[in-house]
Amino acid sequence: MKTAELIFIPTPGIGHLVSTLEFAKLLIDRDDRISITVLVMKLPTTPHVDACTKSIAAASQSRIKLIDLPQVDPPPLEFIRRFPEYFITLFVESQVSNVRKVVSEIIGSHDDDDSVRVTGLVVDFFCVSMIDVANELSLNSYVYLTSNAGFLNFMMYLATEHMISNGTEFESSDSELLIPGFVNPVPVSVLPSCSFNSNGYTTLIKLARRFKDVNGILVNTFSGLEPFAFNLLSGGPNPPVFTVGPVVDVKGQANLDFDEAQSEKIMRWLDDQPESSVVFLCFGSKGSFSQPQVKEIAIGLELSEYNFLWCLRVSPPDNDVCNQSINDDIFPEGFLERIRGRGMICEWAPQVDVLAHKAIGGFVSHCGWNSILESLWYGVPIVTWPLYAEQQLNAFKIVKELGLAVEMRLDSRRDQRDLVMANEIAKAVRCVMDGDSEIKRKVKEMAEISRKSVMDGGSSFISIRQFIDLNF
Repeated sequence: MKTAELIFIPTPGIGHLVSTLEFAKLLIDRDDRISITVLVMKLPTTPHVDACTKSIAAASQSRIKLIDLPQVDPPPLEFIRRFPEYFITLFVESQVSNVRKVVSEIIGSHDDDDSVRVTGLVVDFFCVSMIDVANELSLNSYVYLTSNAGFLNFMMYLATEHMISNGTEFESSDSELLIPGFVNPVPVSVLPSCSFNSNGYTTLIKLARRFKDVNGILVNTFSGLEPFAFNLLSGGPNPPVFTVGPVVDVKGQANLDFDEAQSEKIMRWLDDQPESSVVFLCFGSKGSFSQPQVKEIAIGLELSEYNFLWCLRVSPPDNDVCNQSINDDIFPEGFLERIRGRGMICEWAPQVDVLAHKAIGGFVSHCGWNSILESLWYGVPIVTWPLYAEQQLNAFKIVKELGLAVEMRLDSRRDQRDLVMANEIAKAVRCVMDGDSEIKRKVKEMAEISRKSVMDGGSSFISIRQFIDLNF
């Protein structure tokens, strides 16, 4: 039996890395003839990469191999906050020669073994510069997109219509956009932050233009969730698009800050709560709030009168790199005493386990795509509070295009000084916790569709098989 070896090249950012490795694991679980080698890049700003990659590879019974790429000097670290997409792309490009050398060595290692053949590179969309390596070595190349079909529609639009008609970064005063694949006009205010500066915009264009050069695009979505967006991508001049999601870490293997004692404490507390009675607030690995915003959230939760589990990180006051610790001073006076018994506050929570718990009735989220897929998998409706990356576009997608979330904010950003006020928070929490709402019903239906999509005969199950067959 011949083995097809795929070489994965993920971005070192945790949200991208976890999703990519979970997809790799899904492939080897589906077909014994697949083996995968992951080329791991490390940044000083991503210290958890080792733990993440090794935990998932350990569960693969040696069919996922890890190779650490040599360390290179990163771009100036001040770029990472101001222009993160530009920073990541420069860093990845500095690894091209190392990747070429390693991939050549892997291919050469099979010269005397015709039972194994390297068939292609699977690259994160920030790593499309590696397509040139695949071409040089006569390999197929595929993009694995950790976001959704709507974001892919946006990238295709950038590389064609917008670049041709405009060619410069967006302005906040620009009119709404008519993006193929979106039913509604898209407000400029929900575009990724990098769309509004020349470094970020140029980076997006450079990445988007390479999508047409690959042999296929693998998207972490399912056709039942985004039928309109997917249909617009199918056929025509685009490379084949494979819906392979939802790729969800349901076992929580990639919990990088796992604290067993804290996890047990949280789950015991949830066990004592009535079904669908708790709203969960969690904002991703980079989500933190200023002290004034923390106080508004606290008041809003108190006003909502619902039980809550709040995963909180407090932003440093002076752009220091470390978040502030949680203490009584950051909350309104007497708040912790008043909410005793009906609220729990922590710095970390096992998100997947929490969303799976019967006590959870709603989720106030930053709208990272991994978090959205997890909430849909477990049938938990979201309140939208986007903060960074493409989360504003995700929020617009699930509220305006799909009707699967409660709108609190669509265009909020981490670096804005505009506070979300307590009354607004309380109103959104009450709305998402309404057990008879149309949104809650639709989310429950989508949970069933998401699970069926990856079962035998489901849309993503079939799409993954089609991708696997390309390698034999």
